[in-house]
Amino acid sequence: MIIKTVDSVQKATEGVEDGMTFMLGGFGLCGIPENAISELVRLNIKNLTCISNNAGVDDFGLGQLLHKKQIDKMVSSYVGENAIFEKQMLSGELEVELIPQGTLAARCQAAQQGFPAIYTPAGYGTEVAEDKETREFDGKMYVLEEAFKADFAFVKAWKGDKAGNLVFKGTARNFNPVMCGAAKITVAEVEELVEPGELDPNHIHVPGIFVQRIFQGKNYEKRIEQRTVRQKD
Repeated sequence: MIIKTVDSVQKATEGVEDGMTFMLGGFGLCGIPENAISELVRLNIKNLTCISNNAGVDDFGLGQLLHKKQIDKMVSSYVGENAIFEKQMLSGELEVELIPQGTLAARCQAAQQGFPAIYTPAGYGTEVAEDKETREFDGKMYVLEEAFKADFAFVKAWKGDKAGNLVFKGTARNFNPVMCGAAKITVAEVEELVEPGELDPNHIHVPGIFVQRIFQGKNYEKRIEQRTVRQKD
């Protein structure tokens, strides 16, 4: 059995450099790789391309990288709650590629499965399809979308074992599974790291073959973007 464990986030992020492309799991602030993002901030690497459903908020998640102007390009679906993102995009400092959410997931999955591209009906006849190949199948038009090419995928799981098998919890699963194995190196941080054999095989969401490095995360904040509670009577 191949053990994938590294003993720190510093070891897990060895090899990251300026100009690389990163995939980062999460939806809003749910299920984001908090430890890995914090380490990328500390390393102060620049000129990054980040593929993520969202861009965090001003002071948390990918918003921390944007605040230090470490990101040159964001490839995302939803970016509506980050004032720093908006300012940098409108000023031309930040290149932005907005992608339909299903297409974002499908392009991750294509990379994971070794496909160079996929055809999707999403975006046909809109700006999304400009300068892209289109093709008709059974009377319906589709747009050719290329699989993503990333150097690292950073994901966060609830539990994992030392062989890299992962279990996600609730909605924190989101984009994390389709990013596993979709980059040259997949780094998983987990809330609980166990020995091989301790996870029920029927409950494993991502097998260890898709993970190259795994480590025990620390000090998770698990922030909520907007919390609304019922007022007392």
